[in-house]
Amino acid sequence: MLKRLLLLALIPLSACQPGSDAASRPEETPAPVTAPPPEPSASAPAFTGKVWVQAGSPDLPGTMRIFLADGTLVMDSCWETYRLAQWRAESERSLVVVEDGQEIPTEIVNASADELHLRLKLVGGEEKDEVYRPATVPYVCPDMPR
Repeated sequence: MLKRLLLLALIPLSACQPGSDAASRPEETPAPVTAPPPEPSASAPAFTGKVWVQAGSPDLPGTMRIFLADGTLVMDSCWETYRLAQWRAESERSLVVVEDGQEIPTEIVNASADELHLRLKLVGGEEKDEVYRPATVPYVCPDMPR
């Protein structure tokens, strides 16, 4: 009789086995939430989204720039590690490149389908002209002298 009473007393507890309810389940780690990339601007300059290779630089060939509409600037070359920087348009004729926290005001001298000519205003008042042409596909870096 005592065994039956114990069994009857244990029946309601059997439904409360470990893991049978939400409170006893291990907490699930929610997936990390990442912000969606910014929407490309409808007024993004025409030079965005294209691969530009520096023209007229025989001693250091293969310098490449890609201005993405989300404000990312991909900077690469055949002789250096790539870099991701930020950029933003200030007006139709100027932009700012942010490299290592330093803002570099840049004049857009020419931006056409065949040429991107930039004039960077460096620290100390120095100016540096960079002229780029659209990259041809396929493009392979030339052999570099060692």
